[in-house]
Amino acid sequence: MICLIPAPNVMAKTCFFSPLLFLLLFTTIRVILSANSPNISTDQSALLALKSHITHDPHNILATNWSTSTSVCNWIGVTCESKHHRAIALDLSSLDLTGTIPSQLGNLSFLIRLFINNNSFHGVLPIELSNLHAMRALNFGNNNFDGEIPSWFGYFVELQLLWLYGNNFIGVIPSTLANLSKLVLLNLFNNNLQGQIPAAIGNLSNLEWLYLYNNSLSGYILISILNLFSLVKS
Repeated sequence: MICLIPAPNVMAKTCFFSPLLFLLLFTTIRVILSANSPNISTDQSALLALKSHITHDPHNILATNWSTSTSVCNWIGVTCESKHHRAIALDLSSLDLTGTIPSQLGNLSFLIRLFINNNSFHGVLPIELSNLHAMRALNFGNNNFDGEIPSWFGYFVELQLLWLYGNNFIGVIPSTLANLSKLVLLNLFNNNLQGQIPAAIGNLSNLEWLYLYNNSLSGYILISILNLFSLVKS
């Protein structure tokens, strides 16, 4: 670095970098930022965390195919986006898997579709999944998830399709689902839900399909809600 001092009595100094030093500094900063930015390695770590939470894989699909010797984009059930080479879809439906969902799955920041229906996943859903802001279709149906339906589902502002049927969810339908302005389908049947349908659901102008039967819901379905749907089951 070269510094110019205008005069002995002047305290301020004018400094500038030589071109070579500037290039070295720029390269170093770019490497540091690249190392700290999410990339396909982030996706690989998240998916390997999911694999480690699988306690039963009877067809050995993940055990044999999800290997670090091959690209994540070639793993069964994983679809990658061509430009950034990030995972945009994960489909593990109907593979007879048993396990829990790790918090690391929330690091799949490019994910727009997550299907793990028709398996035996259990436990509660980690709040880190709320980081999946690009999510458009989410299917957790026909598993053994329990606890309340998380209020943070309302963060999925791009969500169009949501299947949570056939689980052990308890409590009420969270009113935050009314934040999902793009929602077309909401499937909650075969759970242990109670209480009333949130009136704000009637504001979901894109909603066409609502499945709520085989729960313990009470009260009345508002006319404003009935007018929205092509099909309503309660």
